[in-house]
Amino acid sequence: MIHTVSKNKRRIRIHQRIRRKVRGTPERPRLCVYRSLAHIYAQVIDDVHGRTLVSASSMDLAAELRSGGNVAGARVIGKLVAERAKEKGVRKVVFDRGGYLYHGRVKALAEAAREAGLEF
Repeated sequence: MIHTVSKNKRRIRIHQRIRRKVRGTPERPRLCVYRSLAHIYAQVIDDVHGRTLVSASSMDLAAELRSGGNVAGARVIGKLVAERAKEKGVRKVVFDRGGYLYHGRVKALAEAAREAGLEF
């Protein structure tokens, strides 16, 4: 009998391994990404105080985006989360890819956030 692990359980295990190293501080919070089939979500989190400082998701812009489940939607969310973070005075973050490969929507979100002024 072959024992298989689901993709999501594998992702969660990778995410836990990443989270051992990546911590958000008040000076440099964590930019966390979650993607589902239809949407993408990003949060800027201060792990010391356990607070979400800023968030953005394709659910916020569902009417404006044709789909949050594509690279173009991820770019819009990356730019939006960076603008909201800058309004709160956050310039530098640590990037938490959430166990996903740095490719496609995750990469597009990260690059858009960098272009909009976040440093990581």
